[in-house]
Amino acid sequence: MPTTPPPRTEPKPLIVIVEDEEELANLVAHHLERSGMNTQVCNRAQHALKFLKKNFANLVLLDINLPDQSGFSLMEELKNADIAVPIIFLTGNVEETSKVKGLDVGGDDYVTKPFSYAELVARIRAVLRRTESKADLNVTKNVRVTDEPFDFCGARVTPQRLEITFPDNATQKLGRKELGILAYLNAHPGQVITRKALIHSVWGVHADVKSRSLDQYIVKVRDLFSAHGLTLDAFRTVHGIGYIFDPRGVSTEGR
Repeated sequence: MPTTPPPRTEPKPLIVIVEDEEELANLVAHHLERSGMNTQVCNRAQHALKFLKKNFANLVLLDINLPDQSGFSLMEELKNADIAVPIIFLTGNVEETSKVKGLDVGGDDYVTKPFSYAELVARIRAVLRRTESKADLNVTKNVRVTDEPFDFCGARVTPQRLEITFPDNATQKLGRKELGILAYLNAHPGQVITRKALIHSVWGVHADVKSRSLDQYIVKVRDLFSAHGLTLDAFRTVHGIGYIFDPRGVSTEGR
């Protein structure tokens, strides 16, 4: 008799709770876990930063007033470390200017204490739904299908169709990672780009991608342009560091 496979269960989202009031943090964690979520409590901003550099999280509940630094400055550190995670500010600060700042710096929502746990769970689920629907449009971490076309070294790149068109009017499909590499270079002209920064921007900060794999994609990009009579002299290797895209020819790096 064939056996019926067990039903697939959806993975539980991991919510990082950054809150220095231990009793409140544990209460929040308790209610979220009862609602089908996993939690990680961090009582200091730097504890949260260290955790998020090594682990993927679906969302962060972030207090503004922490003992070691503000929640706003932690959010800035996360951005600088290229860690993209939805954030709901969870704080006793009810001033409107603070709420506005929280949303202006990129927060996804702002919940003031005291709060209803049912409402908190509902807000978390709403943010998770929004971020998941946005991710559906991503081709790579740094490119979405809604992005505008751009010119790169004589070719026209169209993210909406994952296509690249050359001066000889030939149009070819472009691989996702090749598209991500071209888009990142196009967005950072004249800057020395480390291998790690390029990998993190295209594959994600937690991706296990070796430099050798990146090199193979770079070779594919160069070969693609060469096959249509275009050179990538403006895209140079900076030995020991990474690359530079220098379309204006103002840098001596990589020469």
